[in-house]
Amino acid sequence: NETKVMYFILLGFPTTAEQQLLLFCALLLVYLLTVSENFLIILTIRNNHSLQKPMYFFLGNLSFLEIWYVSVIEPKMIVDVLSHDKRISFQGCMTQLHFFVTFVCTEYVLLAVMAYDRFVAICKPLRYPLIMSHRVCAQLIAACWMCGLTTSSIKLSFIARLSFCDVDRINHYFCDISPLLNISCSDSSLAELVDFILALLVIMVPLCTVVASYVCILFTVLKIPSSQGRQKAFSTCSSHLTVVVLFYSTTLFTYAHPKLMYTYRANKLVSVLYTVVVPLLNPLIYCLRNKEVRSAMRKT
Repeated sequence: NETKVMYFILLGFPTTAEQQLLLFCALLLVYLLTVSENFLIILTIRNNHSLQKPMYFFLGNLSFLEIWYVSVIEPKMIVDVLSHDKRISFQGCMTQLHFFVTFVCTEYVLLAVMAYDRFVAICKPLRYPLIMSHRVCAQLIAACWMCGLTTSSIKLSFIARLSFCDVDRINHYFCDISPLLNISCSDSSLAELVDFILALLVIMVPLCTVVASYVCILFTVLKIPSSQGRQKAFSTCSSHLTVVVLFYSTTLFTYAHPKLMYTYRANKLVSVLYTVVVPLLNPLIYCLRNKEVRSAMRKT
């Protein structure tokens, strides 16, 4: 008695008529600010010779990634706040899921690459230009995107095979993996296992790289005799470390647990943090805590 589901209904957040307009304006403002901030960072890095370094090359790629990252989720989310028709086609849902997972996984690896860049800059300063050459930086960026695309393709190949019967309502504001697994009427145990294993790999391997890099950085910085030198070394890492903590902590809560531990209310609230709040804060963190970026922005 299975029927092919042609579309899903995104339930989103329950709101009153008075709250809808306020939420619409707030989300629209946040989206425009996020895109503008990241675009300004890209423009600043491209137009300032002093920022033509591997660190800012990776930062520019992170900003480029986050423009697309928020654009996959937030426009549909903003429209659905005021719209009575919250449907999304099956193909549209799979497309949104594919790009979202690609961008999330790419960002995990990119943040680990940025941590490695800081490790080389502080622990091996004399060899830094040789190790982090333009060719190596380009290869690392390509590897980040390849990892994201591969992981997303594998996950989607299992989820797209699932059957969805009478239940076509997704208790979320975008097409995410766990809500789709929960409404499937076929056996989703294999898809869930693959999703769980890949989520752990994509999160834990970059996270271990970040932790190992910063442990080495900490030991190296503590050996610097002057307090001014230690402070300068730490200042080059503080903004990146803040972004890592924000992004990894929120996404780890959502994706690194089995489907049985899934709770709709908690996951939707945490999802708002890493799809709306964190992308808004990331450019501000890099700008406010980095003197070179602030100075370059004034010139731009």
